[in-house]
Amino acid sequence: MAIRPYINILSIKLLPECFAPTNALWFTRGENCCKDWIANSTAKGIAIAMAPPRRFAIAQKCPTLIPHFTGSKTMVAKKYPTIGLIEPPATGLYDAEGKNWTSLYRNRSLISKQVLIPDLQAGGFDARLVNLRDDSYSEEFGQVFWKGMNLRKTYVGGKISALDPEAFDAWGVTVNFSQDRQVTCMVIEHLAKGGRPIVVGGSDALAEPHHYLKAGATVVVQDKSGAANWAIFDYVLGRPPREELTGVIFPDGKQYPRKTKAKSPDEWALPSVEVARDCLGTLPNVQGLAPVGSLVADIGCDRTCDFCMTPTYGTGFRRMSPETALKWLEIQKQAGARSINIGSDQFLARVLFPGGREEILEITNGARDMGITLMWPNGLELRKTTLGAGRNYDSTDLRPDEELISALFAWDGKVGCPLAYIPAERPVFGREAYKKLLPWQEHCDLMKAVVRTGVPVVTYGIIIGLPDDDHEDLLRLEEAIADLVDELVEINPQLEFQTSCYSIIPLPGTPQSYNLRKSGMLQFEDTCLWGVWTTTSNTNHLTYAEVSDWQIRLSNIRRAPAEFTNYNGEYSAMVSTASSKDSQIALANLN
Repeated sequence: MAIRPYINILSIKLLPECFAPTNALWFTRGENCCKDWIANSTAKGIAIAMAPPRRFAIAQKCPTLIPHFTGSKTMVAKKYPTIGLIEPPATGLYDAEGKNWTSLYRNRSLISKQVLIPDLQAGGFDARLVNLRDDSYSEEFGQVFWKGMNLRKTYVGGKISALDPEAFDAWGVTVNFSQDRQVTCMVIEHLAKGGRPIVVGGSDALAEPHHYLKAGATVVVQDKSGAANWAIFDYVLGRPPREELTGVIFPDGKQYPRKTKAKSPDEWALPSVEVARDCLGTLPNVQGLAPVGSLVADIGCDRTCDFCMTPTYGTGFRRMSPETALKWLEIQKQAGARSINIGSDQFLARVLFPGGREEILEITNGARDMGITLMWPNGLELRKTTLGAGRNYDSTDLRPDEELISALFAWDGKVGCPLAYIPAERPVFGREAYKKLLPWQEHCDLMKAVVRTGVPVVTYGIIIGLPDDDHEDLLRLEEAIADLVDELVEINPQLEFQTSCYSIIPLPGTPQSYNLRKSGMLQFEDTCLWGVWTTTSNTNHLTYAEVSDWQIRLSNIRRAPAEFTNYNGEYSAMVSTASSKDSQIALANLN
């Protein structure tokens, strides 16, 4: 039997008895090895798993983590068809000096996969993770001229061409960010060589499916709630349909609309500890290099910000009950997570519903009782931490809700919130663009209330590149933030504060995308630049390059009692002291 050099043996597990006719073995990450059947050879890192009277599978330790089976490749009639769920490689943009101009964070927790895998398993599919971020191969796939530089477009992770396009009965590919579009299409083009159905989903695919259909996708899913999953995989695998097709589009233009009612997070199947372990990420924080799990406690949002894709999903706001949320958190803890990314788009929208504030307290206090910490990577809307719950009335009470703020951000050195991301966006001079923002004085009062909880790290997200931005406005913004930081550090001299400055980008399907093109301000259609760190648009007063200069300048507003820690991934060209092993990996292979 030929050695499959693309398989990474981390553990080997026999399939259930129902798979016996296929004589198959799985090679998966994070599972206990079946010691009775494993013999490790001493030559070239080859591992052999034997299960008489079945056949045996051989694999060689190499970078990419891919399951493989040795039986028949006509698997549609099996009781449990196999689905390989791909996390595409990360995208980097390197200049001639080796600096990366975008976020290259490969070790994030796999939030969507942790929802999708158990959902498909509950539907009778043998869904497995194929994590192409989890490796050290890099490859240049093009260049783009930006700001006077030729940037090398580079993917980092598993080698795409090493994938066996016939390794599964069907493939599932998720792409949420436009920056990853080109690499994801490369993955799809390669998989299409195997003739197996390819189902593509995620925010970018939902907004602009034609790119992925052209690359070779069988179908694109346009339902973000998970309601379309079972039906479409039944369909592409030729299985008897259990439900009508919904929320999908095919290459010939045939489209099935989404269900009127989206699936609720409470209806999602719970992941096994094994799946949760596979989906863990890592993040440096005050806990060290902490294993990070994830929880999507809500989908949708009550706001309709013009730069955001969430309102285009059509799900409405749907929340998970505290009882279910705590079950998810307990599974994360059992999987080894010390911290949890709450991946909700708008966790605090709960406060608008009867009992919603109490739900927040129950979830956050429950996490403390378990001994795990919570982080908010999508941020928490400060306006909803007021006594008026963020409602947009002139009479709304905008004073801090101290109890709620403490529940969300307090840190006692062991549990609570080790890192708070605050989406300030445009707290002053441009605030009128976003209805959810507070007047500057109330904003400062809430920031002080957050810092008084003892939270050790604050990352402060702002947006620049608005149509009317000019040098004067951005100078005043810089001065205002610097003054605020001085006041916050007076409250807690040990506070680590850093600014995350984003530039507006044409997120597909959003009003902002339409307006940038209509006005002629958008300067770049290369989606590899749509990663918020590389500016792509002029303003009425500034060129995109001038906006970029301001982005770098504002990103360096930070205070730290010790060495700067990089929380947003590798973007060494933006902040000179931000670095990670990801760039070292890429440059070692490129140079």
